[in-house]
Amino acid sequence: MEKSKTLEQVENQFEMFQIMNEDGEIVNEEAMPELSDDELKELMKRMVYTRIWDQRAISLNRQGRLGFYAPVAGQEASMIGSQYALDEKDWILPGYRDIPQIVYHGVSLEQAFLWSRGHFQGGQMPEGVNVMMPQIIIGAQITQTAGVALGLKRKQKDNVAITYTGDGGASQGDFYEGINFAGAYNAPGIFVVQNNQFAISVPVEKQSAAETIAQKAVAAGIHGVQVDGMDILAVLAATHEARKRGLEGNGPSLIETVCFRYGPHTMAGDDPTRYRSSETEDEWEKKDPLVRFRKYLENKGLWSEEAENETVEQAKEDIKDAIKKADGAPKQKVTDLMDLMYEEMPQNLKEQYEEFEAKESK
Repeated sequence: MEKSKTLEQVENQFEMFQIMNEDGEIVNEEAMPELSDDELKELMKRMVYTRIWDQRAISLNRQGRLGFYAPVAGQEASMIGSQYALDEKDWILPGYRDIPQIVYHGVSLEQAFLWSRGHFQGGQMPEGVNVMMPQIIIGAQITQTAGVALGLKRKQKDNVAITYTGDGGASQGDFYEGINFAGAYNAPGIFVVQNNQFAISVPVEKQSAAETIAQKAVAAGIHGVQVDGMDILAVLAATHEARKRGLEGNGPSLIETVCFRYGPHTMAGDDPTRYRSSETEDEWEKKDPLVRFRKYLENKGLWSEEAENETVEQAKEDIKDAIKKADGAPKQKVTDLMDLMYEEMPQNLKEQYEEFEAKESK
């Protein structure tokens, strides 16, 4: 069946936004965000730091020193570029893979490791850091973000709420409900879909007949854009524009960042070699966000092997220190969890509480 003219027009509307190509060359000068040399170097430091952190976290997981972990290698430009465009007062509602964003927003590495271990202190976000605890339920953070964004609007706050999900999250009912609600109330929300090509093992083309995820914004009546998610400058510029739209009262935005995760979906037994070919992986590695941005900075005389090595060593040292601190956290007790769950405990649980308390005091 032929596509309607309207649908063809919609698909043409969402051509991928890019500023820097795979060779580190600027191909869209007009869209370049205004960044100082120091800011450009900071972006590179954060991507290198995150890549090392990811490698170390995978090793720690395999050693049994971390619990749940979702690898991020390949998605650094999408994560770091979007967070860098925010103000510290903006709210981040992350998914379980979006730990780098909240760390760069003010959460400590130590707390990130505790969250991975399922320790209750890992979910206690620091005072003054506008971050929600990472959401495990796929897509649940989308509706929550719509609510937070509406709250910011009603209180006339000068900030926005941003959330992240993957391509699989964009197939959830909460996704449609969330963007529709935000659109209906013109709330200042930014919905980032990191299209890393696979929802665990299901390829994106088997999840939806839409040519892009970005075009789903049309149905909700909100702004949508598809971005080269391996291009940190494009992601930063698109997020900055979305934030500006929200603050100016022009409603929410849907940003699809087209990227790739090099590792498994999580470290909980997923094997990507069962559903991804080596040819696919090789093709995406040519688009690596660190490689292209490194070329760009080296051509400008802003990056060197020495700077990279310093960043790598700093990351290793910070991670070593953070995991040591996490190891020193008090051991969780059943009574801790019960205390945190109830302001006023039911009688039947009071009896159980006393039993556990007696056991824990021995």
